[in-house]
Amino acid sequence: MKLIKSLQVAAFGTAIAALLIGCSSKGNERVEAEGDKDVRKVKVAYVQSSKPVTYTDENGNAAGYDVEVLKAVDELLPQYEFDFVGTSDDDLLVGVEQGKYQLGVKNAFWTEERTAKFIYPKEFVGLSSTGLVLKKENEAVKTLEDFASADFSLAPIAANNAQYTVIAEHNEAHPDNPVNLKAGDTFSIDVVQWVNEGRVDGAVIIEASFNRQVTAEDGPYHHLKDDVVYNEFAVIKTWPLFNKKEQELADAFDIALKQVKEQKIPNDLSKEFYGRDLFELLDTVER
Repeated sequence: MKLIKSLQVAAFGTAIAALLIGCSSKGNERVEAEGDKDVRKVKVAYVQSSKPVTYTDENGNAAGYDVEVLKAVDELLPQYEFDFVGTSDDDLLVGVEQGKYQLGVKNAFWTEERTAKFIYPKEFVGLSSTGLVLKKENEAVKTLEDFASADFSLAPIAANNAQYTVIAEHNEAHPDNPVNLKAGDTFSIDVVQWVNEGRVDGAVIIEASFNRQVTAEDGPYHHLKDDVVYNEFAVIKTWPLFNKKEQELADAFDIALKQVKEQKIPNDLSKEFYGRDLFELLDTVER
């Protein structure tokens, strides 16, 4: 989705200009723009294999919901040029923290631990349907409370994965009926296969990943579409992560993203990439 560049000046005027005056070039490439203005190149990390949230398409270009929202934001920030760099979950987190990238997008949830390492902007970038993948025979298990009451086993989740925090927070709120939560050794595992093989009773997965792997006709587990189910238990806000030294960039990003939301661009992108407008559920979102 593209925005007309001519919207930039009218959209922001003095508000965005004030934020960007004196933008430091230290540690980041700058190139001359038209007139006397400079354009600061910003490296934006994205996970390459998380379709439809973020991925590299068949032409080698950055794509996905998060990427397209950030492209719309970039259109409204004439002093910045976003350079999208495909990478892995782990490299994104380490790279943004260390300043290799100025920001990153990966369907990231908010966690208290991450606030010590990253800047979270005021504006969230999207919404993520999060649920359980279960065998068809267990489809009556709709909530985490149901799952815990059934004494089901959950696939391990890496402690640095925000999904771990979501389950840990649930357990804190339900100490008499906690989910059996175990920390995994890797950031992500093949949860659909683990459930299908019976290694665990269920696993946490986002709807977009389930649809890509199971629902889609070209998905690697489409042959299991009648054997496993996805039961949503929460819709959760997702955020871009900024390097701790990038408060000025994050502030400018907030102004631009707010306008992008006013134009309902994320709503349209949600329907395009996720098949439904998750923003219609915003009033029910607790996290």
